[in-house]
Amino acid sequence: SPVAPPGTRVAPPSTTPGLPATQTPATPAPATDSTTPLTPTLTVEGQLAEPTFTAIKPRPVPPMPSLVRLGVQSGDNRPLTLNEAIRRALENNNDIEIARNDVRLAESLLRSFEGAYDPVFQFTPQISNSVSPQQSSLGGASSSGTVTTTDFTVSPSIVRRFNTGGGNYEFFFNNNRRTTSSTFNTINPVFSSSLGTTFTQPLFRDRSIDLTRRNIRIQRKRLEQSDADFRRRTIDVISQVQRAYWDLVFAIRDEQNQIANLNLARENFRRTEASVAAGASAPLERAEIQTELSNRESALLLASQGVSLAENSLKSLILRDPLSPDWSAALLPTDQPTFDSTPVNLPDALSEARTNRPELRRLSLQQQVSDIDLQYFKNQTKPRVDLQATFSTTGLAGTPITREGANIPVPIIGTDTTTDATAFLLDQINQIRPRVGLPTIDPPLATFGGSGVPGNLVGGYGRTLRNLFSLDTRNIVVGVTIQIPFRNRTAEANLASANIERDQLAATTRLQEQFIEVEVRNAAQAVETSRRRVLTAREARANAEIQLAGERRLFEVGRSTTFLLFQRENALVNARNQELRAETDYNKALADLQRATSTTLRANNVIIETPVP
Repeated sequence: SPVAPPGTRVAPPSTTPGLPATQTPATPAPATDSTTPLTPTLTVEGQLAEPTFTAIKPRPVPPMPSLVRLGVQSGDNRPLTLNEAIRRALENNNDIEIARNDVRLAESLLRSFEGAYDPVFQFTPQISNSVSPQQSSLGGASSSGTVTTTDFTVSPSIVRRFNTGGGNYEFFFNNNRRTTSSTFNTINPVFSSSLGTTFTQPLFRDRSIDLTRRNIRIQRKRLEQSDADFRRRTIDVISQVQRAYWDLVFAIRDEQNQIANLNLARENFRRTEASVAAGASAPLERAEIQTELSNRESALLLASQGVSLAENSLKSLILRDPLSPDWSAALLPTDQPTFDSTPVNLPDALSEARTNRPELRRLSLQQQVSDIDLQYFKNQTKPRVDLQATFSTTGLAGTPITREGANIPVPIIGTDTTTDATAFLLDQINQIRPRVGLPTIDPPLATFGGSGVPGNLVGGYGRTLRNLFSLDTRNIVVGVTIQIPFRNRTAEANLASANIERDQLAATTRLQEQFIEVEVRNAAQAVETSRRRVLTAREARANAEIQLAGERRLFEVGRSTTFLLFQRENALVNARNQELRAETDYNKALADLQRATSTTLRANNVIIETPVP
């Protein structure tokens, strides 16, 4: 061997695993703890000098890293089952609350449309006072040349539309009390009433369907659509809760696996320090174990972060209020992933999807809405022929006017031919009659204030009602209103648009059916793939445990290295995580298949009450 200069230290041939025997590793830096390993030296003559020994103190095992998560109180743990998580989501999830309110809104809108058939009671009392000038003596004016009339009117009525046939009726009861200064009135005040009903019935347009009935029928379908949307949204939320729950299960189990793996590294660290302190191992192994320890601590911190992410995702689904104290609690899932080795029956899954999918139900209801529009717009192209009928009866009564000289016969025609038109006419007649050999006519006499007014008209409002219901007076009117438009472009254009929308809806339905077909097939394939992954992952985990046990025995007898032991330990952790990931993926794939076939509600015992239109 070559001779080194005086005072020079020469390293022996390397025995480090992985390096050729002819190579020498770089000289390590001096240890910071002032410890020096056992190193042989060469004299100038090339002979070995006596080795010198320095005591090496073993370092303490590093503490476990803090796993306290930000925003989560230590010790506040909340056990949670999957069923409980679903129940809390159904009660508190904001998306479900929005969908539930959509159903309530549709119900309210339907009731508002149906309110068009509610009877309407109208009551319009009025007082009218009129002072009218009269240009003729026949107007009954007083000496002032005017007639004063005061009317007090009360006219209650009930109007209602029929929900079948499109007709309507009005029941009216008009009442009037009039006082007047007219000299021609024999009764004052005057009470008059009329009672009757008016009926209108369409014969062509608006008979089978009109705008109100169209809106009601469509809104009933909208209500069913909102129920289908609510079911779809509920299924989506339950599926999201299932996926988030199993993600949290995996994250917690992954954190536990990383803790166990880190504890193995810490135990190896303790053994390595003891071996180095005893001189059985080179201090270089410290760097290897320290590197592995740091890597596993980093993996553990990432796993702890994954727990927070999965937990927050689940909390966002089951908590309503962002200020709820449950956000500071740690959720501990108690359910374990389930597994069934039975393959998926694809034909049954496709059949259930075609039967249960809310999207297909919604499109079917939309097709019914389109049919209602076609019926309405086709009806609007017809001419309008409405039958109208009115029947009414009237009543009249009042107080007879009492004048001066009552019960004394007096001429009913005056004698002043310059101011009284009737007196002038009587005078002209009396001048003509003698010429033809006829005698003159004396003015007829009448007794005012006596029996000049029929007895059945004398009285107050009660007498008016008796006259009204006696049916001695009545009014019957029957007619037809005919409306034929020369051009009805609006209705024809609306009918054409409805036909186009129906064709579009048919294409949309076929597209949705294709999408559901693909979605169910993909979901079934995902379940089948996850099922096979579980089987292979279990096999891989079992073999990894066997390999680690064997590698550990080899390491204990000195036939293996720390590097290989670390590889086996990491391989086992990865195998366990792969098995857990395959199991949770299988459960999530089952949830996706349930959502694709719309069997989520049945599988989780969730019952949704269908609103009654």
